[in-house]
Amino acid sequence: MTKKTEIAKSARKLLLTQYQGVLSTHSIDVPGYPFGSVVPYCLDRQGRPVMLISRIAQHTKNILANPKVSLIVTEGDADDAQTVGRMTCLGDVIKAVEDDMDTASRYYRYFPHSVNYHKTHDFDFYYIDLVRVRYIGGFGKIHWVEKEDFLLFNPFNATEETRIVEHMNNDHSEALHHYCKLRRIELKNGYAPVMAGIDSEGFHLRIGSRVHWIGFDAPVHSPTEVRKALIAMAKDPVPA
Repeated sequence: MTKKTEIAKSARKLLLTQYQGVLSTHSIDVPGYPFGSVVPYCLDRQGRPVMLISRIAQHTKNILANPKVSLIVTEGDADDAQTVGRMTCLGDVIKAVEDDMDTASRYYRYFPHSVNYHKTHDFDFYYIDLVRVRYIGGFGKIHWVEKEDFLLFNPFNATEETRIVEHMNNDHSEALHHYCKLRRIELKNGYAPVMAGIDSEGFHLRIGSRVHWIGFDAPVHSPTEVRKALIAMAKDPVPA
């Protein structure tokens, strides 16, 4: 693995392990000033951040006037934010096509409560077409990451991913609990872990409203490789 590839992987891991960030848009009410707002996101099959935002929200109005944005993501639960990973994703916000059911169904697995948003307000899906990423992996570890190095397409189509996710949730709940124990992920308030999505580098478990990412030891590119990786992980001993 080249140094450039390693840096891009670390930056992508940060984006995967978090599920919300600060979206900065160009204010139309106070021209010349950035406007920040917290938004949840997941990644689409091209590896781009996807957001579900209301047409009446201020950041949406700003985007319609100027689609150039940044999304700041930081590593959570840190005593000193200057010593942990953080990144700024620069890009242009583009509205997803209305019949993109794949993006919608994937997003709802990560944020199931958002299904009801459409009943009260007009919400639409948007993705950030990345231009460049500024990644800081800690003190002194500062890098620009180019789009072509950062983006990693999901090797699984919608049908394959849905089949894997539903199989794990319906037939292997014990394994999902075991994965949480391996990563010391606490099951708060009695919530059971639910697999939300999977890609070549790992998978997401949703526990209540919080999302956790668990990485594979090596990349997977087919359902058969996923099965082998998940079985091997299910056999790993829980650390004392």
